[in-house]
Amino acid sequence: MAGRSIAMSWIAGVICTGVVVSLVWLSFPLVPVLASFVGDTLRTVLR
Repeated sequence: MAGRSIAMSWIAGVICTGVVVSLVWLSFPLVPVLASFVGDTLRTVLR
């Protein structure tokens, strides 16, 4: 572990995890819209 601090890597990991979780949380309202868009597109293409 040449010069790497375990504490700093833990802090960076927690921050990155928090960013990913917050982005997933913010994207939840788009799931029904995306599902509707994909469904409409597939219906249009398969006709």
